[in-house]
Amino acid sequence: MSPTPTPHSAKPAPVDGRRGSRVFMPRRRHVKLAEQAGQILIVGLQSTSLSASEQAWIKRIRPGGVVLFRRNIEQAAQVSTLLREADRLGTVPLFRCVDEEGGLVDRFRDLIHPLPSPAAVFATGRRQLYRRHGTLIAREARALGFNTVFAPVLDLALAESSAVMRTRAVAAEPWRVIDYVRYFLSGLATEDVLGCGKHFPGLGGARSDSHQDTPVIRRQTRMMWRTDLAPWLAVAGKLPFAMVAHASYPWPGRDSAVATVSRYWVTNVLRRQVRFKGIIVSDDMEMGGILSQMPIEEAVVKAVLAGIQMIPICRDPDLIERAYETLLREGERSAAFAEAVASAWRKIYRSKKRWLQQVRRHTPSDERLTRICEEVKAFAAEIAETPVHSADPERWRGLKSDPRWQP
Repeated sequence: MSPTPTPHSAKPAPVDGRRGSRVFMPRRRHVKLAEQAGQILIVGLQSTSLSASEQAWIKRIRPGGVVLFRRNIEQAAQVSTLLREADRLGTVPLFRCVDEEGGLVDRFRDLIHPLPSPAAVFATGRRQLYRRHGTLIAREARALGFNTVFAPVLDLALAESSAVMRTRAVAAEPWRVIDYVRYFLSGLATEDVLGCGKHFPGLGGARSDSHQDTPVIRRQTRMMWRTDLAPWLAVAGKLPFAMVAHASYPWPGRDSAVATVSRYWVTNVLRRQVRFKGIIVSDDMEMGGILSQMPIEEAVVKAVLAGIQMIPICRDPDLIERAYETLLREGERSAAFAEAVASAWRKIYRSKKRWLQQVRRHTPSDERLTRICEEVKAFAAEIAETPVHSADPERWRGLKSDPRWQP
């Protein structure tokens, strides 16, 4: 296999050959708690257009982001319009998010063309295809008006979680996961799309699905640093977002609470020991992995106090409004909680100012979508025709010299 440049040398390339201008972020010196609380939320929508009730609560809550799923995606023009309308209702630009990995998690499959799964791409052992995978996902997302993709998956493909993760996880060995993730992220960067690693600190040992209940993963701390946490150590500096899992990791000396509401995992490990500098988001707060343990009101308060900065609630408007009202009430009651909300807001505001580009105001042309569709078809065919083999992992063994590898 011919050598390819390392991801560190990849320079983000502008869409359509030119760098877009950054969004205008109004200077905000005195922002009220009501607006700060709204920015913490990433909200899901019910359908392919905004209803009158959705317009009303979006305008009142002014969330920090929206996330779309297949129920919201029908036509290219419709998606662009939906995102623009949601964006116009706020005071600052939105993180316009989509959960898109390829394979089992492919929100664009009906609109454009099915993309291969991460496991299928990784099985080729070709790093240029890892990067191409990220580039095509980002190109699809950018064309439709998104700026953030909830990918890549950093979980290990272990036997315990094989029935749950299936083709979403790429390898059991952490250095192989690092290999795929670094090139995938460099592909996202070529289209100026933000990536979100998931699911910290790792669902490789999960025997159950956190959508339904709370996985309990009993793994020794030293073992986790050598396995589950190793990809996070390696790529933390490349990730704009990190998503925390709704799973429990009981072990002597560790917090057994669900990671999303655990200050041990969110602040002590992810922020301080892994030294992650981006935005920390929870997994969807509608999932059974958290709501089976506590009501939404308790979950959002504990998550913010743990160090979570953005909270996706991906469908139910009642849960969205309950979460927002709880953030307001608790912020008015507790000065310490109000400061935690303000700290999260500052991180979100500064990140938007640094990362986001102007929203594209026109609908993507049929020619552009056709070109992307043909690229995806060709990529899928190449993946299907490439013999399965593994890339050489030797280059990532230097990670073991990191003092955090053996805390």
